[in-house]
Amino acid sequence: MSHRDGGRLKDEGSRLQVVSAGAIAGLVSRFVVAPLDVVKIRLQLQPHSLSDPLLPLREAPAYRGATATLKHILKHEGVTGLWKGNVPAELMYVCYAAIQFTTYRTTTLFLQNSFQNRLPDAAESFIAGATSGATATSLTYPLDLLRTRFAAQGRHQIYPSLRHAIWEIKRDEGWRGFFRGIGPGLGQIVPFMGIFFATYESLRVSLEGFHMPWGSGDATAGMLASILSKTAVFPLDLVRKRIQVQGPTRSKYAYNNIPEYSTARAAIRSILRTEGFRGLYKGLGISLIKSAPASAITLWTYEQSLGFMLDFESGRAVTVQDEL
Repeated sequence: MSHRDGGRLKDEGSRLQVVSAGAIAGLVSRFVVAPLDVVKIRLQLQPHSLSDPLLPLREAPAYRGATATLKHILKHEGVTGLWKGNVPAELMYVCYAAIQFTTYRTTTLFLQNSFQNRLPDAAESFIAGATSGATATSLTYPLDLLRTRFAAQGRHQIYPSLRHAIWEIKRDEGWRGFFRGIGPGLGQIVPFMGIFFATYESLRVSLEGFHMPWGSGDATAGMLASILSKTAVFPLDLVRKRIQVQGPTRSKYAYNNIPEYSTARAAIRSILRTEGFRGLYKGLGISLIKSAPASAITLWTYEQSLGFMLDFESGRAVTVQDEL
């Protein structure tokens, strides 16, 4: 992420280096947390409350908590079931991270150079974080939708391949089908990224020089910022997932009784009515377990990758000078 020197952002790394470091960070982070992400999606899509006494046995929830969900997937779908949707997810994370870090860096430099009196660091980080999150979400949203649909397939295969999925969605739902749920997606990511980056930048400075058992101050700041921001916007994340599996294939996923939602507002009202307030937070626990290390891995990998490229370029420049 950005480094400040005397209250100014250092222009460290070329655009290509920033994009490359962001892409590497997204790739590594996604692969490590993919199983947790599949578990989270399955829990979020479960439409009934576990405590509903009137629920018929045949419609009883298959997933009673994160551990039970993990065991259920391993038993019925094998180890590979934990990486369902990983291809579009990897593409999404790589593109998302590259766009996010590039936009964040560009926006921050723009804010610093466009105003005579600089904005407070927290406000600057919030604006840059929200802008980068909204931009990355909009440009990579179709991949996010594909990831969700593949992860929700369960034992019964709906889309045999990524190409087939793209063709079917385009044929049956049109181009708009690739953007189902983008409303709550953007509504989630703007405050999420704003809160995340503002918290991260503040904590990173405070924890600078501290070394925890699990990593540096940067990693700790990333974990804490992720927990706070994820909890604040989680209901919108759940609604986004429910809307992403709407359409002609809605009844074919792991849950064949997912309700039909026309809008995000209707989805929230329906969930509150049938599942209660806790229904909006299904999968929060595994989401926090996933997001904290994911953010820490992303930020650490980004810093290390960018630092390696800068050191490599610096060393190459010294070698060229010596040869001359």
